[in-house]
Amino acid sequence: MLEQITEPKEKKRTDYSGVIIGAILLPLLLTFIHFGKEDIGRSVFICLGAVMFAIRIRWDLRKHFWFWAIIVLVLLLNLPLILLVRWPSGWVPAIGQLPLAVAECLITVGAVRLGEMLMGKTQPSNELL
Repeated sequence: MLEQITEPKEKKRTDYSGVIIGAILLPLLLTFIHFGKEDIGRSVFICLGAVMFAIRIRWDLRKHFWFWAIIVLVLLLNLPLILLVRWPSGWVPAIGQLPLAVAECLITVGAVRLGEMLMGKTQPSNELL
């Protein structure tokens, strides 16, 4: 019988992107809570968290100016969303907040993908969509 020689697999580094995003956004949320604007703070936390997650997904495009221009445009378009969506005071289950975060992330990734196709310099990768 032939023995299979297996080479040790290279270990991947643990991705702490979610922890880093949460650590960046937590002081912002706490500031809104301190000033009595918990509903706006929660909306900002969800929108910025989803946009930051989308940036992490397409981090390979970070060297392109148009990538950051699209991110700024998406953030500017979020201002009405942040000011209009009011979560009730007190505890809101995570499942109630999840659709907004997923939609925000998909919109941002879709806008970046559209920009990538319009620029024509790089072929869009099929990482998420």
